[in-house]
Amino acid sequence: MFRDLPRYSETRPTMLPWASAVPRHWRLERAKTIMRAIDVRSVSGEEELLTVSSKRGVIPRASATVSMFKAESYVGHKLCWPNDLVINSLWAWGRGLGIARHHGIVSTAYGVYRQRNTDLDPSYLHELVRSEPFQWELQVRSQGVWKSRLQISDERWLDAPLLVPPAEEQTAIVKYLAHANARIDKAIAAKRRLIALLEEQTSSLRHEALGESAGQWPVRRLKTLLIRVDQGVSPQAENQMPSPDDWGVLKAGCVNGGVFRPDQIKRLPDGFAVPASLRVANGDILVARASGSPNLVGSTARVTGLRGKAILSDKTFRLIVRPTVDPDFLVMAMNSYSYRQQVQGAISGAEGLANNLPVTALRSFVFPMPPLTEQREIVERVTAEAARTLDTIARVAGEAQLLQEFRTRLVADVVTGQVDIRAIAATLPDAPESFDNTVSATNDDLEEAMSEGEE
Repeated sequence: MFRDLPRYSETRPTMLPWASAVPRHWRLERAKTIMRAIDVRSVSGEEELLTVSSKRGVIPRASATVSMFKAESYVGHKLCWPNDLVINSLWAWGRGLGIARHHGIVSTAYGVYRQRNTDLDPSYLHELVRSEPFQWELQVRSQGVWKSRLQISDERWLDAPLLVPPAEEQTAIVKYLAHANARIDKAIAAKRRLIALLEEQTSSLRHEALGESAGQWPVRRLKTLLIRVDQGVSPQAENQMPSPDDWGVLKAGCVNGGVFRPDQIKRLPDGFAVPASLRVANGDILVARASGSPNLVGSTARVTGLRGKAILSDKTFRLIVRPTVDPDFLVMAMNSYSYRQQVQGAISGAEGLANNLPVTALRSFVFPMPPLTEQREIVERVTAEAARTLDTIARVAGEAQLLQEFRTRLVADVVTGQVDIRAIAATLPDAPESFDNTVSATNDDLEEAMSEGEE
């Protein structure tokens, strides 16, 4: 269903920078001809609490991956209903919008829009406004001094141009993308399961190497092995990777699973004052301070393959070790089973700090530490044994990333009429085949925290 997608036989040019040519029979309408702003407030404040995620659109707050601000009362807060378009006015440019599937309470800072008629399939509109090309439209219609402070008003949103295919074609697009997303999700889930198994193998190798003589080594607290612990900042970054010449802030998930992921970075806005003390370099040891998943809190890796310019986020610690400690040995120890047990105890026992590793707890963790020469011998042996597995992990992770990029490009081409999927959609069953994804998606708490943040 992905190969040799045909083009439309007849197209016409437009003045849109994000869709220079569209199918001739598609209409171009201003949003205000199709929808209107609504502002209905809660009387009881007891409706379900909703939020807007840049990753998932409009979702119940209960399913959000980060702790969120809670008001004393939600009386007087805005309401939305299923099929309403909800826009986080401060985060529209970062994909902070989507179609609501629930009735509930949203932030008073959000815009809520309802269709005047049934001209647009809500699911098609959801895909269009969250697509990569349409982000250009949202950016230029948002106003502010810095990109990270841009805000879109009702008036400027309602003046935005929308592509409107015929109703039956909208239905075909929604159906095709549902099947495409299901297949891509299934392929990505399979790769993540493989990565999880390979990482477990690597962990077993490390555990065996550390357990052979651990009883003979002196036990040291982490604070005695370090010169210092650095912690970063959380600026409002842009929802895109930086160019080689731009500065970026590393995402919370950059060390998930004990492997450094150089692509987990977001561009810092122009004019951001980069603190020299927080600049990250290859060889640094990073620790995840917080995550949406308790299993990822405390993930530790050494920075490798970083080609651009990056700083720490406040969701990440950097460890500066003493000369008597081999950095790779410490990273190995901080990916062991005994370390994970200490992390789990620290985050479950920290009242009000769920999925958050306090620096005081981190510094108190204990590790059996052999002499420096023995540390290096163990690292060399385990590295040689795990080299093939680590190469496979890197390759499979790259394939998963390519699938995500393929999805982005496919959705963009479909919703802007660059490919014709009508014939293929007609052959597909009404609902895509479901699958059991037993490995959750990589958490990106920094992005979620910024896009889901409330009043």
